[in-house]
Amino acid sequence: MRQPIVLEPTVRVAHDSIELTLPVPPSVNHQYATVKGRRLLSAKGRAYKDLVGRQILVALAQSPHRATLGQLLRQTSLSLSIHFFFASALRRDTDGGLKIAQDALCEGLGVNDNRVVEIHLYKLQDRDNPRMNIRLSIAPRPVPALATPLALAASDVVPPKSSAHKQRER
Repeated sequence: MRQPIVLEPTVRVAHDSIELTLPVPPSVNHQYATVKGRRLLSAKGRAYKDLVGRQILVALAQSPHRATLGQLLRQTSLSLSIHFFFASALRRDTDGGLKIAQDALCEGLGVNDNRVVEIHLYKLQDRDNPRMNIRLSIAPRPVPALATPLALAASDVVPPKSSAHKQRER
């Protein structure tokens, strides 16, 4: 049996993006704990977010792009791309790692995650080197025809029936 590769987190900072290679985040079942009826981030979840935050701080401190990147990330719409490399293709969902990865990345950068307007998730398999490659960058400008909401005539909109109305129909 082969030994898994121990992953050293890496971070690359450019003037308009940041890329990280990190361990796969804990599964949803291990991200949260229930304490006195409240859902809280578990010790594993907090440790993961701390790891991401430390990696970002070190990378930004060493980067000549930190000021430019920080300003751009706080003022523009963002695109998030995550490639999950799981040890097994069938044991994890891509969306289970999305929230904690996005939260950890945005918190580490001091960016509100509501700036993320585009998300791309990829699920791949690497038995020997499970990891996550994550990239936060400036979102491409939307195509004007696609950026406008669809116009509906009032007659096209059907109001939902109230539960009392549904019961009377039965």
